[in-house]
Amino acid sequence: MERARLLRKLDRHLLPFVSLLYFLSFLDRTNVGESVAGMLTDLDLVGFRYNIVASVFFIPYSFAEVPSNIALKLFRPSRWLPAIMMVWGLVMTLMCLVNTYQGLIAARIFLGLAEAGLFPGVTYYIQLWYPRAERSTRIAIFFSAATVAGAFGGILAYFIEKMEGIGGLHGWQWIFCLEGITTMTVAFTAFFFVYDYPDTASFLTEAERCYVIDLLREDSNNLATHYDFKFVLQAFKDYKTYVQTGIHIGLLIPIYAIALFTPTIINELGFSAARAQLLSVPPFVAGCLFTILVGIYSDKHKLRGPYVIGGAVVSLVGYTVLYTQSSPGVSYAGTIIAAAGVFPTIAVHLAWAGSNAGGDLKRGVALAMVIGLGNLGGICSSFVYLDPPRFHIGHATIMGWLTLSILLSCFAMWDYKRLNKQKELCGITEDPSNKFRDMGDESPLFRYTI
Repeated sequence: MERARLLRKLDRHLLPFVSLLYFLSFLDRTNVGESVAGMLTDLDLVGFRYNIVASVFFIPYSFAEVPSNIALKLFRPSRWLPAIMMVWGLVMTLMCLVNTYQGLIAARIFLGLAEAGLFPGVTYYIQLWYPRAERSTRIAIFFSAATVAGAFGGILAYFIEKMEGIGGLHGWQWIFCLEGITTMTVAFTAFFFVYDYPDTASFLTEAERCYVIDLLREDSNNLATHYDFKFVLQAFKDYKTYVQTGIHIGLLIPIYAIALFTPTIINELGFSAARAQLLSVPPFVAGCLFTILVGIYSDKHKLRGPYVIGGAVVSLVGYTVLYTQSSPGVSYAGTIIAAAGVFPTIAVHLAWAGSNAGGDLKRGVALAMVIGLGNLGGICSSFVYLDPPRFHIGHATIMGWLTLSILLSCFAMWDYKRLNKQKELCGITEDPSNKFRDMGDESPLFRYTI
């Protein structure tokens, strides 16, 4: 009862605000997907120009994530996370002044650089507060903010489009302006509402702080929590990090395809631009509900791989419907199935990847690598939807990536079981002299989550 009560207290103080931060982050990075509000015409985004605008974001976004997570460890989360949020909010606000294709490209590059640290940073941050068996639900709640942002973005664009011409700005420029100002306002308050670590949390009593610290120490098999560059190298040299990265790429490419192209896909099914924005809401709502539900059951059963595979298979069914069916109603149902399947896999997979990297710093670097390299898949997502109205190339590409994630997840489950059996054969059950403390998940006391 004490554990459950304390976890609920952590939830109340940590999850609402970090979810709000990610909500704004996802809303800001994907608002170019609401291009049906006139940006395509106003900025002459012909040919591959829109695809380039969508993709350049991911280049600095991907490569800045590992340095950002190291910086979060060196500095305090309550300073690092709000600071980078303030910067990207400023970039987003100034994007309302963009009036050329080249200017939009430059703005998207700076936006990607500024936003890079938020998602891996908060994912890492959550794993510094919760034991492994409790992380999937919390990451699911946090990540569900992305699905809410996707749904809200469509509604927001529908109404902001009505501001066309006010103040000499187009409707899409007002989207950038209002979202950027909102982000900067929240970033300022974040300096006062983001807590650092359990041992300094002001909302916990002394007894509660000791309980959480002991719980996390026991859960991590007393592995190292301090900074040392050798832990960074452990993450880079571990083949399991790259297996998890491959899984994540195969899941993120469908996620970004849904975020960037759902209004366009629905528009090509025969619905008007305005209706396409509103009809883009249900797929994200379905994704939100199933993200939380699957996260809860994944924690309940203490399983990750089977839920990743299950969600990918469901999404594969949705894309198969989109690929094979021409009826607008049936195809629209396929978009909902695809979103409901793939969105829940992200939270479960990040809990899986983080739980199987031993030691605080190695976990932070491994998560940043998985998320950072995985986000390069956003470049792929930006260029595969080229053949309207059926988008066979795009749907088939997504189906291939989902299949890769399923195969790699099967391999990872087999490999973790194999490694756990090897450790059990060693017969080592304790480490009184702390000689395994710096070994990360290679420690004979560490057990991988399946």
